[in-house]
Amino acid sequence: MKFATKAIRTGQEPDPTTGSVIVPIYQSANFVFKDVGKPSAFEYSRSGNPTRAAYEKCLAALEEGQHGLAFSSGMAAVDAAISILRPGDHLVSSENIYGGTFRLFENVVVPRGIRVTYVDGTRPEAFETAIEKNTKMIWIETPANPLLQLVDVRAVVAIARRHQILVAADNTFSSPYFQRPLTQGVDVVIHSTTKYISGHSDVIGGALVTKDPALHAKYAFYQNAVGAVPGAFDCWLSLRGIKTLAVRMRKHEENANQIAGWLAGHPKAAGVIYPGLKSHPQHALAKSQMEGFGAMITFQLTGGLKAVESFVKGLEVFLFAESLGGVESLVCHPWTMSHGVMSPEEKKKIGITEGTIRLSIGIEDVEDLIADLERALSRVHPC
Repeated sequence: MKFATKAIRTGQEPDPTTGSVIVPIYQSANFVFKDVGKPSAFEYSRSGNPTRAAYEKCLAALEEGQHGLAFSSGMAAVDAAISILRPGDHLVSSENIYGGTFRLFENVVVPRGIRVTYVDGTRPEAFETAIEKNTKMIWIETPANPLLQLVDVRAVVAIARRHQILVAADNTFSSPYFQRPLTQGVDVVIHSTTKYISGHSDVIGGALVTKDPALHAKYAFYQNAVGAVPGAFDCWLSLRGIKTLAVRMRKHEENANQIAGWLAGHPKAAGVIYPGLKSHPQHALAKSQMEGFGAMITFQLTGGLKAVESFVKGLEVFLFAESLGGVESLVCHPWTMSHGVMSPEEKKKIGITEGTIRLSIGIEDVEDLIADLERALSRVHPC
């Protein structure tokens, strides 16, 4: 089946008991055993639930993997992905990553006795230079949050294979519609399913997908043992969102392409970053490893915090809020929001300034979105 068909049909066969076209919400904590020591297909919803199983099967299919695991948040999925590391192990990560991931690495992973080295993700050779004898995993996020740097996935995978190291990729910004890192050799893909996969800003969730049965067994054990799993209703909401993923992503990108081009010509929007623009330094790489450019746009306001405050007050259609990937268009200020956990020095080191603005382009009428941005930018006075 093609992508859009998988999104609607995989794991979502009519209910065998009632014939329901939609997978039911199995809002049950436990399930009856057949006999002593003989559980049914499901026994306890932390370990497995029919609604979650349908959702996980669909997730795996969309990423062209074999095994999907759902978690209660994107950060729970990140934590699960690195759960196979042990004290004394070494992790190499691209330096441009979500602020919450950086916080987890620095304040949870490092205290566990795991060292983390951050490198320029746009330079594959930087990963190889950082590898040590105890390096067990390379972590990449592409496109990266919030400055949309790309990692050359195939090049990094080739390096990892030479050193027998696992590669984990956060694919949240692209969604599996535009990019499927498992097909490029990555070992495990991570998503904050809160974003494009669920798509309606009404559920928090995360996921891991892999082709490797041994990795899946380890991650499935961790999922059950730690118990950071989504409830049946959250799985049902996400499964409902998945059904329209293909049509939503096409509209997201269509709007983003138009807005990025318009912003690039606006005198008050400096350094517009969007992989679909030819001005993006990795535009060719985006074309070679992605099937679309996504719907995230970043630019700079030269007036710093005062300019940001003026801009935000002028918005009427865009919402000033955390997160991304919903049907509604959002504005984020990474300095104080998505990457607020980082020190000013850490933010500046990776290119985030007080004037950085991140846009998550929704599926509204693009003319309304451009008019709203024009109205907001008109409030920003030159330095």
